[in-house]
Amino acid sequence: MTSIAIFASGSGSNAQKIMEYFDNHPSIQVKLVLSNKADAPVLLRAANFMVPTYVFDRKAFYETPQVQEELANYKIDYIVLAGFLWLIPLSLIQSYPDKIINIHPALLPKYGGKGMYGMKVHEAVVQAKDIETGITIHLINEEYDKGEHLFQISCAVEIDDTPERVAEKVHALEHAHFPRIIEDWINKASK
Repeated sequence: MTSIAIFASGSGSNAQKIMEYFDNHPSIQVKLVLSNKADAPVLLRAANFMVPTYVFDRKAFYETPQVQEELANYKIDYIVLAGFLWLIPLSLIQSYPDKIINIHPALLPKYGGKGMYGMKVHEAVVQAKDIETGITIHLINEEYDKGEHLFQISCAVEIDDTPERVAEKVHALEHAHFPRIIEDWINKASK
């Protein structure tokens, strides 16, 4: 059984879809949800699936081996970032080479990098009067949003779309595609 851990900072709607998708999966299991926020709603979502959770702070993440030890305790094979906003430390990237995947709510390289997340991305898309946006699922490296692209899909941005409407469209793409792309990525990497 391949074990995945999900890192998330917020509400956890993508984490929820991932846990639903892999619930009773024959070969892939969500074994752990980690968050840098003790009050993040994603922790409640994990509890609903009886998935253990682990909360850590900046010091534990960047200055100690605590998070990596927790991943080792659960024998984690792959890491999924689902709305996790901190840069991944090099030591974790080296421990999981090409085994950390992220989703970004834009068509990278547009609207990527530090500080570009959530509604900030959708506001930038509307302000630029872009006619399309979408999602990018990519591997993680030492820089924000610069890892190898595994999947992109776009949706139209209408002239009267608000950032909130754009967010709805992008969330629909995330929920429809992220779990399946995770599965494909793990299946290819496991061969």
